Amino acid sequence: MSKLIAVIFDDHATAFDLRADLVRMQADHLLSIDDAVVVTRNADGKVKLHQALNLTAAGAFTGGMWGTLVGMMFLNPLLGLAIGAGTGALSGKLSDYGIDDEFMKKIGEDLKEDNAAVFVLVRDVTQDRVMERLEKYAGKGKVHTSSISREDEEKLRALLETEPEAEAEPAADAEPKAEAETKAG
Repeated sequence: MSKLIAVIFDDHATAFDLRADLVRMQADHLLSIDDAVVVTRNADGKVKLHQALNLTAAGAFTGGMWGTLVGMMFLNPLLGLAIGAGTGALSGKLSDYGIDDEFMKKIGEDLKEDNAAVFVLVRDVTQDRVMERLEKYAGKGKVHTSSISREDEEKLRALLETEPEAEAEPAADAEPKAEAETKAG
């Protein structure tokens, strides 16, 4: 069963970077994504859904291929291509799977100016490896909604919403001061 996770970022670039990293993790077989959409809101308040897969184009391509094959059988491949591409594009436009567009638009309308959200529908996750790769987003995002377990959501919130701790560096002038005191004394 797929799980929905929505994370909000202060800028568009981080949201697109996260989606790209998730796609790379899928290529590395660390998770299975059913859908991944970046929702942006610009300065004019316009909400835009950036789908990972353009269903209309995919439908036109697939329909064109099948139409050409059928057209070749009836000795008119160009007509078959045109009819197949048109039918495929229409079916791609009308078919929508994954995350509900209206749900994403509604949340997108609540985003602050220039904010962005990443909506991901995930099936399988190698949690420890994925969390490790998400560490670079520490303190950059806020989990808006999810259908994962409370325990997993708390881990994700802790990772994304907590600023990474700065490593304590020794004071640069501490050592020379100590040496100066020893020489003087």
